[in-house]
Amino acid sequence: MSATGSFEGRVALVTGAAMGMGLAAARAFAEAGAAVVLADLDLEAARAAEAGINAAGGRALAVRCDVGRDDEVAAMVARTVDTFGRLDAAFNNAGIQIPPNDVVDVPSADYERVMAINLRGVWTCMRAELRQMQAQGRGAIVNCSSIGGLVGNPGLAAYHATKYGVIGMTQSAALENAARGIRVNAVCPGTIDTPMVARMVAERPEAMAEILRKQPIGRLGRPEEVAAAVLWLCSDAASFVVGVALPVDGGYTAH
Repeated sequence: MSATGSFEGRVALVTGAAMGMGLAAARAFAEAGAAVVLADLDLEAARAAEAGINAAGGRALAVRCDVGRDDEVAAMVARTVDTFGRLDAAFNNAGIQIPPNDVVDVPSADYERVMAINLRGVWTCMRAELRQMQAQGRGAIVNCSSIGGLVGNPGLAAYHATKYGVIGMTQSAALENAARGIRVNAVCPGTIDTPMVARMVAERPEAMAEILRKQPIGRLGRPEEVAAAVLWLCSDAASFVVGVALPVDGGYTAH
């Protein structure tokens, strides 16, 4: 029996859904029976993912969305509801990395950019999703933080600030909405084998050896492993789980 059960008759929304953890989560929701909206800045890639899910017998809709823009996020949620009738689960996954730098050397433009997507983007999405879920009286949201929201690393202060912030927002929203039938949680992925990590390693080849040295499990995570945690947190199997920041990190934060 699946640990998450069926999502038949439910509607899921995933941001940053064109690749990596977002794509893995969108596919997992569809395989579990949900209608899924794949939101991404790269509409062409999102449409390719939509076509793959629909060809496999699922129900998917690709939507272009810049999560840093209130109007586009509102339109994303509205189109989800207009198309599928409701919104039951959301994975606010869209995020970016910026080049590592000491705090004193981080360009202001890089700081503003990572804040706009990783922190304000989650805030904006969660706010729009909660309005719909409150009207329904039911829902589950998972926000994507990181092990960078649980521990610090040199050179990544701006990125970590966003991920710590996501956990704070998650916990506050969870307390505000638990009695309304809405659960809000976060996942904290470790180093996952995604295109973003691949780009980072290409720019800093020495980083892979350091990453693996710190991974007790001895390998990178797979996007599907994060997706499994997201689906569980959105499922009825996690009905008593509220406001957690769940590490999916191969033991990294157990040090």
